[in-house]
Amino acid sequence: MIDRNQTLNELVELSRWLGAPERDCTILGEGNTSAKLSDETFLVKASGGELGAIEAGGFVEVRSQEILKMVEADSIPDAEVRERLTAAKVDLNHPGVPSVETPLHAICLGLPGVSFIGHGHPVAINAIVCSNDFEQALSHRLFPDQVVVCGPRSLQVPYVDPGVELGKKLLRSLAEYLNKWGEAPKTIYLRNHGFVALGSSARQVKAITQMAVKAARILAGTAAFGGPHGMDAIDIDRIHTRPDEHHRQRVMDNG
Repeated sequence: MIDRNQTLNELVELSRWLGAPERDCTILGEGNTSAKLSDETFLVKASGGELGAIEAGGFVEVRSQEILKMVEADSIPDAEVRERLTAAKVDLNHPGVPSVETPLHAICLGLPGVSFIGHGHPVAINAIVCSNDFEQALSHRLFPDQVVVCGPRSLQVPYVDPGVELGKKLLRSLAEYLNKWGEAPKTIYLRNHGFVALGSSARQVKAITQMAVKAARILAGTAAFGGPHGMDAIDIDRIHTRPDEHHRQRVMDNG
């Protein structure tokens, strides 16, 4: 049984962490976060809220199936999207409107082992997702701890209009990824948009975000020395499957 108050408190803390100026991950009303409450509902940031200063009232509880129906629909007029998001709220008297990115959160929180989502626009990462070499640049794993924390590979999604259309594209991309690799990604890179960290806990989302930002900075730094030298696939697989690395991962995730 998930403790709603504890989950909400952890989500508030994660959001403020992600929105702190020194993180360089979000400014103004950028970014959004979410946390799973049950198979039926989850908490998501209300539209327009500033992550770095958000309070508990800045989150809305929504019904997962109502959000997923928006993604499954053939098309929804822009004017209707806000109405559908509002109608998906558990408490219709809550003044907030769920973030336009709520479909992304509904889809990701439906993946096995995923309970918290952090979506931001870290400057170091956006320098890559806004580049011409987006796909090639993100095809590498550069060092072992990147594999341990962020997984052996990432999902890359081409630019799509944020909101319902991005949800549709993400749903298809995740299905292809799961079919190919047999496990969910921990990191999603959205071209010309931003970054998504998927974790079993708020702490894991922080760790994934930190490591992804570090990897982005290292990648940028390699340009001064001839470009990146990625790890070989056999070495990535070795790190990903080593029992001692699994133990380290659990320790880092749980504190």
